[in-house]
Amino acid sequence: LLFLNQLQKDLEEVKELLTKATRKRVRDVLLAEKHKLEMEIKNQPPPKPKDVAEEEKSSLGGYTVKINNYGWDQSDKFVKIYISLNGVQKLPAENVQVNFTERSFDLLVKNLNGKNYTMTFNNLLKPISVEGSSRKIKTDTVLVMCKKKREEKWDCLTQVEKESKEKEKAAYDTADPSEGLMNILKKMYAEGDDEMKRTINKAWVESREKQYKGDIPMDI
Repeated sequence: LLFLNQLQKDLEEVKELLTKATRKRVRDVLLAEKHKLEMEIKNQPPPKPKDVAEEEKSSLGGYTVKINNYGWDQSDKFVKIYISLNGVQKLPAENVQVNFTERSFDLLVKNLNGKNYTMTFNNLLKPISVEGSSRKIKTDTVLVMCKKKREEKWDCLTQVEKESKEKEKAAYDTADPSEGLMNILKKMYAEGDDEMKRTINKAWVESREKQYKGDIPMDI
């Protein structure tokens, strides 16, 4: 619910910026971000009733760890996500739960060595069959089997990954190499922290100073 609120606030800010943007390139970037946020909000799983959520939370106890590392593979019919968890095969089967929707799944592993483990995937690249999807418990591994609705190759797992790859490719695929470099720098600046912004600003100022002194004969 907190994540959904953050997405909605981001969307409101993007819409506000769109009303002020006049440059076509800036508007295109904002419109793409608006579409991405709307899709993320649309694909968020519905919130659980408060009493159910509170009951589940109280039943967990212990420390909850968010899983970030995984491997994945695919066949014609399934996308397979491998999550390494030492000793998971020793747990009762009901302690390993996976909830699927058409474009998402979330994994909950309860009380493994005194900790709980969670992993959530939203905005899967393509729709999956909820009924045909499942999970398998192997030695030190949970295997999540997402049944593809259509037998086709997935280039990546999520829509966000796809859009990120397309943006990077578009930034590099330009006839002017210096423009491609500028696109990458702008992306780094937009997504970077304060330290990254200071570093890029410093490099830019120094390059302009060298240019004015004649050290760099071409405009960059």
